[in-house]
Amino acid sequence: MRIVVCICQVPDTAASIAVADGELDLARVSWVMNPYDEYAVEEAVRLKEQFTGSEVVVMTVTEGPARELLQKALAMGADRAVELLAPSVQDSFRIASALAVSLRERYPQTPPDLVLCGKESLDYQNGAVPGMLAALLDIAFAGPVTSLAATGEMLELQRENENGTELLHVRYPVVISAEKGLNIPRKTGIRQVMEARKKPIETISVPDIQASLLLPLGFEAVSVKKSCRFAKSAGELAGMLLQDGHISAGGG
Repeated sequence: MRIVVCICQVPDTAASIAVADGELDLARVSWVMNPYDEYAVEEAVRLKEQFTGSEVVVMTVTEGPARELLQKALAMGADRAVELLAPSVQDSFRIASALAVSLRERYPQTPPDLVLCGKESLDYQNGAVPGMLAALLDIAFAGPVTSLAATGEMLELQRENENGTELLHVRYPVVISAEKGLNIPRKTGIRQVMEARKKPIETISVPDIQASLLLPLGFEAVSVKKSCRFAKSAGELAGMLLQDGHISAGGG
């Protein structure tokens, strides 16, 4: 089975992110593998262990070096890693386009049997890349998945929605996004880390193939100050809302 896992790095949730002159100051930020991507890597390695002869390739789209990220995935059990250097990684469609172009070049005849992604990244949290990637590759998409059982010909998947749990049967090739609960990612020790350093990491420069659809105009820090005012009557409350511009004089 040919398995590709798309991963990314995100700021540690304990990191201090500052805003200076409308720009993000990430100087003191420590970067970690996106937690949802850890579920994807773990599931890929489990499938490799289940199906003899399988290969797991991890890929990331990044503006700068991401060796530590890729080496962690290799330490978890991936076989090879690909670092895709791209001009910008803020736009989900640009990321999906870079991955799709690279996957077509790597698998020119047929797409990989399975492409695994995390449900979303913890920084932007839009969860758009997996579905976009499937559409660009013209293959099926299912997610976010909380349970996976595989045979040589198809996958049995479970995902949760507002009405309960859905059971899906999907044939390869398919893109799947991993949800929390799919598995428990394994811990890595010194031996796994040392072995990961011997595994190949390929670096590819991706051309600017897609115009950015996301143009941030600036950033500002969230104010931690809160003000609270009490209204003695509905009329006084309406006056406050009118004064603050939350309602109009016409009642809108």
